[in-house]
Amino acid sequence: MSIQQNIKKIGISLLTIGCFQTMQAQQDPQYTQYMYNTSMVNPAYAGSRGTLNVFGMYRTQWVGLDGAPKTANVSVSTPLGESGLGLGVNFTNDRLGAMDENNISVDLSYAIDLNEDYKLAFGIKTTANLLNVDYTKLNIHNPTDPNSSENIKNKFNPNIG
Repeated sequence: MSIQQNIKKIGISLLTIGCFQTMQAQQDPQYTQYMYNTSMVNPAYAGSRGTLNVFGMYRTQWVGLDGAPKTANVSVSTPLGESGLGLGVNFTNDRLGAMDENNISVDLSYAIDLNEDYKLAFGIKTTANLLNVDYTKLNIHNPTDPNSSENIKNKFNPNIG
């Protein structure tokens, strides 16, 4: 049996298995201007500018439509003296249709001077996420679906990484 036939069989098998599995998805906040607040996506940037940094961002999309995505972010970061450590705090509110999600995260970074021009930075982010979903805002095709019968209120999801 050739390699191409094996790959084809594996692909068909995975596709078949995937069709019979329950699938769930999530929507992450959209950051089109993240380059102005890089600590939202990389905790190693906390305190990297060498001074207290305060940043705010608001993004709205599809203005005028009910349930249009709206994302707000506020962050503060600062170096901790001359130790190479940096500390940052981010708060994000993301609204999309029936979903309202709040994230608060704390970033800790450590930078090592490699020479006068370059640094190597490491970071860790701890996040607390609160999710609310109001299913009454949706047009549900099957009202007897058990997945949409009860609203989600302040579902807590911690994350570290």
